Amino acid sequence: MNFENLNLNTPLINALNDMEYFSPTPIQENAFPVIMSGADVVGLAQTGTGKTFAYLLPLLRKLKFSEQKHPRILIVVPTRELTIQVKQEIEKLSKYITLRVGAVYGGTNINTQKKMTYRGLDVVVATPGRLMDIVMLGMLRLKSIQSLVIDEVDEMMNLGFRLQLVNIMENLPKKRQNLMFSATLTEDVETFIEDYFLNPKKIKVAEHGTPLEKITQHVYKTPNFKTKINLLKHFLSQKEIFKKVLIFAGNKKSADRVFKEIGTHFPNEIGVIHSNKAQNNRINTLNKFIDGTFRMLSATDIAARGLDISDVTHVINFDTPETPGDYLHRIGRTGRADKDGIAITFVSELEEEFMVAIEVLMNKEIEEIEIPEGVDVSNSLLEFEKEKIILKDHVKRTSFKDSKGAFHEKSEKNQQENSGSPSFKRKPRRRISKKRR
Repeated sequence: MNFENLNLNTPLINALNDMEYFSPTPIQENAFPVIMSGADVVGLAQTGTGKTFAYLLPLLRKLKFSEQKHPRILIVVPTRELTIQVKQEIEKLSKYITLRVGAVYGGTNINTQKKMTYRGLDVVVATPGRLMDIVMLGMLRLKSIQSLVIDEVDEMMNLGFRLQLVNIMENLPKKRQNLMFSATLTEDVETFIEDYFLNPKKIKVAEHGTPLEKITQHVYKTPNFKTKINLLKHFLSQKEIFKKVLIFAGNKKSADRVFKEIGTHFPNEIGVIHSNKAQNNRINTLNKFIDGTFRMLSATDIAARGLDISDVTHVINFDTPETPGDYLHRIGRTGRADKDGIAITFVSELEEEFMVAIEVLMNKEIEEIEIPEGVDVSNSLLEFEKEKIILKDHVKRTSFKDSKGAFHEKSEKNQQENSGSPSFKRKPRRRISKKRR
C-alpha cells in the first residue's frame, strides 16, 4: 500500500513526497475511506502511529477552494504546543494548495489572533479556552464548520475542559462531521461521544493498553528524590547512549527541581517546560530540544500528548505517572517512525501502586533492573517527600475510618460485569544485573 492507492490528489502526493512519506500507517489506511465517506469517526491507535495525518489527509482531500471568510474545518487540541505542531503539519501538507490556516491558543496576544481570524481562515487549530474567547468576541463564527476534530479528548477532560467543549459543540452547526482521535478511551470520553457523535465508526488499530512493541521498558526501584537524581546523572553521563532524553516529572515543581539539579552538572544541555513558563519560552525551549541544542528536556505531561519529536532515544519517567494512560502517552515520545526506543521509570515506595496499575493496564510486567554499582543510594528524604508520606498516611486512615467495608451494597450503576482485557495477576519481579554490594 502506498499513498497513491488512497486516492489522494497530486498536490497532497507531492507534499508527502517532499517529506519522504511514501506509505500510510495502518491508522491512516483504515481511517481514510471512512472519513472520506462523511461518517463520524472515533480513531484509537497507539501514540506515534500517525493519527494526525490520519485525519488531515482525508479532510484536506475533501476541502475545496473557497474565498468565504469563516472556517470549514475546526481542530481542537489540549495544549498550546500541540496547536502549533498541528498547524505546522497542515502547512507541510498544503504546500501546493491554497489554504488559510490559523492557530488559536492562550498565553499570547489575543489581539493578533483576533485580527487573523477576522481576515478569514479555512482551517482553525485551537485550544478550547482561547477559541471560545474569540468566538464570544464575535471575531470567529463556527456556523460554517463542516468537519470537527477533537484530538486527545481524554486529556482535555483531565484538564477540566469539558465545559468549554460543550460550549463549542453548541456553537457548531448540527449538520457536520465529527472526528476524534486518541490513544486511550475513558468513561468520560465514551459519555461525550454518546452525547454528540452520530453513530460513529470506531477504528481501532491497536487494543487499548497495548504496549508499544518497539520500546524497551525498564523499572528501577529508587527510594527517594536524591537517589533518583543520582541515577539520572549516572545515565546522562553516558552521552553516546543517552543522546536525546525526555524526562517526565509529575508536576511543575518536580520538573524545576530536575532542571536545576541536572543543569548544574550538565550546563546548557537541558531545558524545562511546563504551564507556568511563558508561551514564547516554552516554544523556544521545545525547538532547542528538537534541533539538538538541548540534549535533555525536563517536562510535565504537557509534552506527553501528541508532540512529534523525532529521534528521542530515551524517555525517563523521573516520577511514575499516577494515571496509567499517561504512561503510554509519555513513553510514546520515543520509538517513533519505526525506530527503537527505551523507556525508564523510577519508582519510589509511594509510587509502587501506580506502577501496578500501569502493568495491569498493559497486561504486561515491566522488567525491574537493580541500581548499578557506584550509584549512591540515599537514605534521607527531602521535606516535600516527608509531607507526601504524612499525607498518604492520613488519607489511608481517613479512608479506613469512613469505609463501609468490603461487603456493602453496590449501586445499580456499578453492578455490571467487567468485559475488558483478561485478568492480569502481578507476579514478583524478576530482577536482572548483579546485586548491590
